[in-house]
Amino acid sequence: MPSQPLPATAVPAADDALWDTLRRIGAHFARPGAGPWQGLLADGSRLDVAPGGRWQASRRLPEPVVAWLELYLPLAAAAGSFVIAHLGQSLDGCIATASGDACFVTGPENLDHLHRLRALADAVLVGAGTVASDDPRLTVRRCRGTHPVRVVLDRHGRAPRQARVFTDGAAPTLWVRPAAAAPAPCVDSLDVPMAVGGDLDLRALRAALAARGLPRIFVEGGGVTVSAFLAQRALDRLHLTVAPVLIGAGRPGVVVPPAPQMADAWRLQGRVHRQGTDVLFDCLPP
Repeated sequence: MPSQPLPATAVPAADDALWDTLRRIGAHFARPGAGPWQGLLADGSRLDVAPGGRWQASRRLPEPVVAWLELYLPLAAAAGSFVIAHLGQSLDGCIATASGDACFVTGPENLDHLHRLRALADAVLVGAGTVASDDPRLTVRRCRGTHPVRVVLDRHGRAPRQARVFTDGAAPTLWVRPAAAAPAPCVDSLDVPMAVGGDLDLRALRAALAARGLPRIFVEGGGVTVSAFLAQRALDRLHLTVAPVLIGAGRPGVVVPPAPQMADAWRLQGRVHRQGTDVLFDCLPP
């Protein structure tokens, strides 16, 4: 996927017909062993989508439509286990203030994007820090779609049991913990082994969720969790949205091991999209 320079492709704020098509595509590929999908777009163009998200249309499509297909088909048409992560950050690389206030770093167009990713995923995953700081619902509200299973990655038992993901009953919630942790009452849990380096084995977690029928995973945050997936090479796609705001000494987003020289830095390939005043980098992780 070649790099695309600015100016970026504008992603439309709403396209109900195209969104319904993407949902149908997602439902098609949710079936084990599904073959290619064929259908018509609103303008009469025929769209062919292969497992994994490669697509072609019978005619040239407008750039905003292409942007939607490029953004969402990798998740909707994923063949097997697929993990996509997203972080919204400021120009100076913060995802929240020092006190943890992240409401809202990015604009409404990017919030719509987050809800679309939730709707296309089988599971939405966050770390315990995000649950403790934001008390998110992790449900689909800004677009049509089905709530995913909510997965809380809790390495140290920090997630408060009164959090909405554990108490509101809006969608199933799965508590992921180290294999040696004490059981949590009234919460469906999943034990995951530790990887070399002392963190949870996120590749093993991918396999365990796929075995439960949850192969398409959206890692929504926070920065520690997304960084851990990157470090363990457990991500297939990274969406990093940058908003035109300066926070100062806030909470950092992606943190990776320092590169001794620029030649050693991770230079990611991908596409760039504009969402309102925000810029979304759709990247292939290293």
